[in-house]
Amino acid sequence: MLGFVPPLPQQPGRPPSSGHMIVCGDDALGRRLAVELRFIYGERVTLLLPPGRDANNPEIPLTQRGRAAALFGRMSAAMNRAGNGNGATGGSGDTNAGVEAVRIMEAPEPSDDVLEEAGIDRAAALALVYDDDERNIRAALTARRLNPRLRLVIRLYNRKLGQHLEELLDQAAAVAMPGIDPALLDASTTVLSDADTAAPALAATALTGSSKIIQAEGLLLRAAERPPPRPGERADPGLCTLALLSSTTNDPAGAEGSDSSGDEAPQLLPDERAVADAAGRGTVVLEAISRADPARPATRMGGRGAPLAQIFSRRLRWSALGFALAALALVVASLLTTEDTALHSAYLTVLDLLGMNDPAEGASPARQIIQILSGIAGLLLLPLLIAAVLEAFGTLRTASSLRRPPRGLGGHVVLLGLGKIGTRVLVRLRELDIPVVVVEEDPEARGIPLARSLHVPTVIGDVTQEGVLEAAKIYRARALLALTSIDTTNLEAALYARSVKPDLRVALRLYDDEFATAVYRTLRTAHPQALTRSRSVSHLAAPAFAGAMMGRQVLGAVPVERKVMLFAALEVAGHPQLEGHTVEQAFRAGAWRVLAIDATPPADRNPDLAALPPFDPEGDTAPPPSGLVWDLHPGYVLRAQDRVVIAATRRGLAELLRRQRSAVPGR
Repeated sequence: MLGFVPPLPQQPGRPPSSGHMIVCGDDALGRRLAVELRFIYGERVTLLLPPGRDANNPEIPLTQRGRAAALFGRMSAAMNRAGNGNGATGGSGDTNAGVEAVRIMEAPEPSDDVLEEAGIDRAAALALVYDDDERNIRAALTARRLNPRLRLVIRLYNRKLGQHLEELLDQAAAVAMPGIDPALLDASTTVLSDADTAAPALAATALTGSSKIIQAEGLLLRAAERPPPRPGERADPGLCTLALLSSTTNDPAGAEGSDSSGDEAPQLLPDERAVADAAGRGTVVLEAISRADPARPATRMGGRGAPLAQIFSRRLRWSALGFALAALALVVASLLTTEDTALHSAYLTVLDLLGMNDPAEGASPARQIIQILSGIAGLLLLPLLIAAVLEAFGTLRTASSLRRPPRGLGGHVVLLGLGKIGTRVLVRLRELDIPVVVVEEDPEARGIPLARSLHVPTVIGDVTQEGVLEAAKIYRARALLALTSIDTTNLEAALYARSVKPDLRVALRLYDDEFATAVYRTLRTAHPQALTRSRSVSHLAAPAFAGAMMGRQVLGAVPVERKVMLFAALEVAGHPQLEGHTVEQAFRAGAWRVLAIDATPPADRNPDLAALPPFDPEGDTAPPPSGLVWDLHPGYVLRAQDRVVIAATRRGLAELLRRQRSAVPGR
């Protein structure tokens, strides 16, 4: 699949050039990020990898260096093919002819000596994307000490720790560089999480017609996927059309295209003519903008209290109801056959049920028959009470254990894997109040405590073993999300699930685009009426990390099939494609589109557009109004002091940043 790729030279003696970028990582994200910076942004890149094989994929015979070389070779070949063709807008070929190849170094740890050999003192930016948070923190502190002016991009799973670390490193940069511009200081350290970046997109793949949400200054950009219209129908264009999908009215499944799919790939940021000529195709449109509320916690499945339904089984509850109805019938019969009051009849019936009443000698035959029936019913009370005590004790004993999938559960999402990605996706699904059943092989996995606290039904077992998916009620599920870190495990689970339920919606986590294309075509041929989607976490997260290394704020990434569209905040100054042009003139089909303008004065602007403006949600004061203007007039002329929110392709954003970089003296 990888093909023959000549190994890259070690190049130990080559001194790194100034202004280059260093990427340190031990998994797919580091390799993807190096590809993004080299082939999309045209940067000089030094990639630092640990020696030996990938610890997350030990079954792959290639070493870390071999996998990186193979990826660079495939990307270079793809760029050359694109360059020899007609070419898309913005120069789709490899425009980085003057940029040297990626320099690959191998070291077990990013120590002082290793970072100095990589040229940390002359580097423009450093990305620390190891899978281990502690290693990233140690390396970040070392790098800030060696080069206080260095732009740091750090991968951390722990959100709260990331906020404190970002403040600490920014403070160190401010001490080392007195009088630094606040905007530059805000971009000097960026803490990102690949799990947080990819989780919304992965959760959305499990839902038909779902929306992808991007937050900007307390407002929500909703990119909604619209299925192909039926014959005679007209699709709602929303505020603007962001993408044309490969799905059509005659082929609702589409081609699930990627950057290497050619004509089968989705078309990002089309112009009005392309939208008009694409009648009958699925679209991604920008919907109405709404204000973002403070994030509410994920809800627990089954409620917050301890109702009878969680303590006692359904069979026991039905038995108790039957006994109560029998006792009520005996009370009514006693009331009708005797002259006693209702209270006295109930009293006698209770005594008869408990065997505490005297024999009804000399009483009427009706009274004697009622007493005999009450005694028989009383015999059933003792096992009922014992069963209730045992079930209540068992419920209390297992209150801290994992919940099993309940009987009758249906319409849920089966989630495979509770690692970093699966845990974030679980939180996202529960925030949307979507029922979930989790399957995890490791009982000590990262997300098990969260599943326990949210009362999410969990099945512990190997998904490749028979009976595990059946225990998760896969035959009643609405979708399957296979998010383990092993592609073959995800594929095996998807194939088995389709054998149980052929029309099941399946979303796979797959790293390689070629492998994903082959899997998609095979599953589509075998099950043409079922929807199959595949996503790569590193492919979704790498553009956000690359944008942060370039000093630009990427608000979010929206997957369009297996391509990615970015939302970013840019200053108009220094971008000749934007400055002095109208909104209509600044639009470049297939590259970028201006969506909003920040009308807030530059001195009062919030440096982080992705954050909610500070306000007390429980107070009487309303949240401050947003300065973003979305209903732009096409004739508005963009000024140098404006800050805009744009939707862009990866190459489009790279072209904007490349031209700005070339315009900066001394760069």
